[in-house]
Amino acid sequence: MPAPGAAPRRSPQGVPYAALPHIVNADGLYLFCRYWEPAGPPRALVFVSHGAGEHSGPYEGIAQTLKDQSLLVFAHDHVGHGQSEGERMNIKDFEIYIRDVLQHVDLMKSRHPDLPVFILGHSMGGAISILTACERPNDFTGVVLIGPMIQLNSESATPFKVCMAKVANYMLPSLNLGPIESKWISRDKTQVEAYENDELIYHGGMRVSFAVQLMGATARIKKEIPSINWPFLILHGDADKLCDIGGSEMMYENAQSLDKKLKIYEGAYHALHHELPEVAESVLKEVSSWITERLPDTTSPQQQAS
Repeated sequence: MPAPGAAPRRSPQGVPYAALPHIVNADGLYLFCRYWEPAGPPRALVFVSHGAGEHSGPYEGIAQTLKDQSLLVFAHDHVGHGQSEGERMNIKDFEIYIRDVLQHVDLMKSRHPDLPVFILGHSMGGAISILTACERPNDFTGVVLIGPMIQLNSESATPFKVCMAKVANYMLPSLNLGPIESKWISRDKTQVEAYENDELIYHGGMRVSFAVQLMGATARIKKEIPSINWPFLILHGDADKLCDIGGSEMMYENAQSLDKKLKIYEGAYHALHHELPEVAESVLKEVSSWITERLPDTTSPQQQAS
């Protein structure tokens, strides 16, 4: 928190944090938050975890769909992303993302102690969601993963390249590996243009140090998968060039969960919720129905009282 008399802390876009919804994480950094609250009493809480380089804003469509089902959806821009503080798309330890998610979830649970909690993650946000649920398996009623980062692309994760990345991280941690290819986000050109024109998305290159953190996260997920027993839904496009579909297949096949589903979209790219309209619509229906079917009691308070 700023010292008395000090200038107010401002978001990377120059807006005072006091004027924005936010939480302050354990490192004292401001995280910009979004909340989509239904008009009536919420039936469940859903945390949305966005991907690398992006922010929580592009999840408006998913959030509104779930809000219409009387679900309270909430999210924050991860450290170093969007309107949150922190060095852009760089972090000293991937665990910080998980810690921050749990802090936000705990805050919302304290306000709604009797509601089930779901977590939804896309891309890197999928990895964050998996590891968050692994740390607190009893806290989540279910996990939804859209094009999740579970294992790195086989071409970029050969033993030689992994070794070279670790050497480069030691010698040149700020070495730029190039930006995310926007053309692989979606087959819908309007969505690709929206991604390219979104000023809150980081369009700079990925540092070696960040890539090494991602490698560490996927290695940890691989170790955790055999012990996973919580319900999950995975949606993945089989033409996804940014997150390897083999990771989703591996998790589906090897997790202990009895309640698990993998749906593959033929020809679809990475951001299924921003894919061609027929795919995006199917994704919204899948996510909405999967979550609502797992609510412990769908009876409204009015029906209970009658």
